[in-house]
Amino acid sequence: MSTQPLEAVAAEGAAKKKVVRRSAPDQSQRIRRIAQGIFAALNAWIGIQFYLWVRGFEHGGLGLHVSRPPGVEGWLPIAGLMNLKYLILTGHVTPIHPAAMFLFIAFLLMSLLLKKSFCAWLCPVGTLSEYLWKLGRRIFGRNLSLPRWADVALRSLKYVLLGFFVSIIAGMSAEALASFMLTPYGLVADVKMLNFFRFIGETGLIVLGILALLSMLVQNFWCRYLCPYGALMGITSLLSPLKIRRDPEACIDCGKCARVCPAHLPVDRLVRIRSAECSSCMVCIAACPVEHGLQFALPPKKSAAERWRGRIASPRAVAAILAFLFLGTVLFARMTGHWRTNLPREIYAQLVPHANEVTHPGMDGPDSSLGSMR
Repeated sequence: MSTQPLEAVAAEGAAKKKVVRRSAPDQSQRIRRIAQGIFAALNAWIGIQFYLWVRGFEHGGLGLHVSRPPGVEGWLPIAGLMNLKYLILTGHVTPIHPAAMFLFIAFLLMSLLLKKSFCAWLCPVGTLSEYLWKLGRRIFGRNLSLPRWADVALRSLKYVLLGFFVSIIAGMSAEALASFMLTPYGLVADVKMLNFFRFIGETGLIVLGILALLSMLVQNFWCRYLCPYGALMGITSLLSPLKIRRDPEACIDCGKCARVCPAHLPVDRLVRIRSAECSSCMVCIAACPVEHGLQFALPPKKSAAERWRGRIASPRAVAAILAFLFLGTVLFARMTGHWRTNLPREIYAQLVPHANEVTHPGMDGPDSSLGSMR
């Protein structure tokens, strides 16, 4: 058995190959950070507008008058899933939180086409999580790596949470879905979400503080272990034709890709990354020192000379496709008249100031609805 150091073996293997260094610096992380910044700014703008809209009703309609931004419903994935099931069962788009459903569909399409790209390129929580672990690395000098048994056990939590929500919604009929969305709770679910952070108590602050600290110590703690939305995106991404692919003919086995992977995937030992944990962040591609050693691509052609021709999705192409799916879905919803929740101001004037007093009606088809969904 050879006792030659692994580094020496890698160097010897690289020497036997014709190494082609990159002809241009990698731009993936710069482009991804721009996409993250734009989407974070969009969410901040929506949040401010929504806050002003809520405050307007709390002040009896006095002061600055702004319209309710439908984009806030992107933060209601459960409503989006419920409305999608209602559409499948009845063929009708619900008038309550329709934007939640269309944004939910857009994000699923992103995962279907571009792996779990929504999480790494657009999701504001994912962006915050990424900057927290980078801050933690700067403060503490490193991030913690959990033992494999603990990592696997914790990763299952987000799938358990996803299964819990899906199982409840799967058991609801169209009538139950309609009744739930038309209860006062369903109508002001977005206001209650805002008020949770506006009037957060001591327990909530402690929980958020613990999550922030854990996110500084462990890479992407929330996304990796607890986010059911990310779990759904990951499952959907298994069907994506685009994947991170390693070319064994070009690879020099330096192992840099595996060392920088935020999901701790063995990129250097796989030909393609199928894992639901891969978010197509392209950090591994940015670290690869050789041309076509790693790429986010469709399956390669059989011809060695044109192996990757027309198969690679560049960072600019990924950003463009994400923008197209997002803006295209929003435009379609607006053009078909299924973007805004069109409730009379009188209903909002009655419910919004008392949103914290509204209790959960249960998921069994409450009777206190405000009418028919159709």
